[in-house]
Amino acid sequence: QVQLVESGGGLVQPGGSLRLSCAASGFTFNMYTMSWHRQAPGKERELVAAITNTGISRNTADSVKGRFAISRDNAKNTVYLQMNSLKPEDTAVYYCKASSRYSDQIYWGLGTQVTVSS
Repeated sequence: QVQLVESGGGLVQPGGSLRLSCAASGFTFNMYTMSWHRQAPGKERELVAAITNTGISRNTADSVKGRFAISRDNAKNTVYLQMNSLKPEDTAVYYCKASSRYSDQIYWGLGTQVTVSS
């Protein structure tokens, strides 16, 4: 059974920080590119950041560059998103995604809510 379980979301004030985690199971984690996406009400889901199976970051959104950082720990089957200097426009549901060049299958988590408000 494939599972991607996000955690770490919540309510923070503008300028604050959060670290999201995505715990993966049921597939060969170290062969997959992992990414974080977000979707705000009334908007399309957008890519935030991605990281290859070997730990190379790519495709970081301009809106979060310099504030967010993606990382992974293959020994723990976990990918992280460190979010600093949060802004109200960062408010969204954040989703974890797994994909592989060797498979047509794409896996999604159910998401975790991040709300940035004073």
